[in-house]
Formats: sequence, structure tokens, C-alpha cells
Amino acid sequence: MNIWDNLVKFFQGGGTFMFPIAVVLVIGLSIAIERYIYLVRVSTRNRQLWNQIVPLLAQGNFRQVVQITSKSDSAIAQILNYGLARIQAARRRDDIEKAMEESLMEVTPRLEKRTHYLATFANLATLLGLLGTVMGLIAAFHAVATVNPAEKANLLSASISVAMNCTAFGLMTAVPLLFIHAFLQTKTTELIDSLEMASVKFLNAVTERRPEAPAPAAA
Repeated sequence: MNIWDNLVKFFQGGGTFMFPIAVVLVIGLSIAIERYIYLVRVSTRNRQLWNQIVPLLAQGNFRQVVQITSKSDSAIAQILNYGLARIQAARRRDDIEKAMEESLMEVTPRLEKRTHYLATFANLATLLGLLGTVMGLIAAFHAVATVNPAEKANLLSASISVAMNCTAFGLMTAVPLLFIHAFLQTKTTELIDSLEMASVKFLNAVTERRPEAPAPAAA
């Protein structure tokens, strides 16, 4: 008997609750794959754009930086566009910083979108596995109540073995989803930190090239 036959036999032996756990697994893996591809794409675009504009920021060529960021749909371009739009009107560094923080608050939810569902699905898979096992044991005890006493031990042992398949499958689904959730959460945090660092470096470049206006003299 090959591995596929064993898997089919294991799945069939778990009862009806194996199907909702399988649905949770498929949805969780779909979200994980979509989020990973999205985060990698955002990170790559941010890195490429930042490497392109760093020399221009060092030269104080903000006009060309605006031309580059306005054509990009990356997260870092959106944040820098907010700051660049305030350079002419803002009198202080804090004004530019607040504009960029506002943009970061808009970008962050898109980076964190749907990732938290993975932890929810992991808990749901565990609970469904336990529920399936409990329901299976209830059915098993109900079945052995009507059979010959000599057959009760064997029937109960077989029924418990089948019912435990549901818990095992629930845990087999929950554990990977928890690890994937932690991995994506870490990657998202690193990406947000890189955006914050880029914002600070941008502000420093702006401050060096454009000193803050002096405070008004006291009357």
C-alpha cells in the first residue's frame, strides 16, 4: 500500500469533521501563498526604488526624485510622495514627518491584510479536530452499548483509533499554519521597519539640504 492509499484511508477514518478541517487547511495555505508573494513583491519594489533614489537624495535633486516616485506604485513611493509634496509648503521637519507618518498608516494595513486569519484558522482546525474526536467517541460509546460484551473491547478500541484521526489531522493543520503565521508576521514587521528607516533617512536628507525655518522672535 503506497502513501496515497494510507492518506486516503487516514482521511476516511476520521469522519465527517475531516472535511471542514481540510477546507480550513486549503484556505489557510491559499492566504499564506498570496501574502508571501505580495510581501516579496513589495519588498523587491521598495528595494529597487530606494537604491535608485538614494544618490539623488544625497545630491539634493528632489525634482528628479519626484519624477521617479510619481511613476512608481510601490509602498515606499507613496510614503515619499507625501513627504515630497510637503517640502515646498512645510516650514518644519515635523510637518513633513507627520505627512509621511500619515501615509505609513495607510500602507501598513495593506501589508498586514489577512495575515491574522492564519492564527484564527490554526485555532479553528484544532477545535474542529477535538470536536470531531468527541463526536466520534460519543458515537462509539453509543454503538458498543448494543453489542455483545465480548466484542465491546475490540469495537471500542477501533472506534477510538478512528476518532483520534480527527484530532491528529486538526493538529497537522494547525501547527504549520502557526509557523507560517509567525513567519509572515516577522516578514511584515521587517518590511514596516524598513519603510520607517527609509522615511527617517529621507527626512535627514531633506533637513541637510533644507534647514528648518527659524522660530519667530519674541515680541
